[in-house]
Amino acid sequence: MLKKYEMGAMLLRIVLGFTFFIHGLDKFQGGISNTAGFFESLGIPGFLAFVVALIELVGGIAMILGIGTRVVSVLFVLIMVGAIFMAKLPLGFLGDGQMAGYELDVVLLTISVYLAIVNKSMFALDNVIFRSKQE
Repeated sequence: MLKKYEMGAMLLRIVLGFTFFIHGLDKFQGGISNTAGFFESLGIPGFLAFVVALIELVGGIAMILGIGTRVVSVLFVLIMVGAIFMAKLPLGFLGDGQMAGYELDVVLLTISVYLAIVNKSMFALDNVIFRSKQE
């Protein structure tokens, strides 16, 4: 029987995956060296820009498909915590008029935490790959 929370979890998973996929794609299309330069300006090693972009891109696709949802969610949590504390916190929740604040980051962080702890999401390949013996 279909439960409403399963539908909600599926929608959150797909939207979160799409959002991270687009952010990762943008980092590569905009020139990963630009992102690496931004990271370095924050005191973060530039090579981590590639790591973050790759997690966003591949993790976004995996999230949409529902593959490794919990693992990918935890990686997204780490990225969002890093983004908030390393780049966005001084800008405030709504930003400074020049740059966005951390409001979107908090939403993405919260959705990621939810998906890391929720049991299942509809139409996720995890359900096929890791079939529960209790069903």
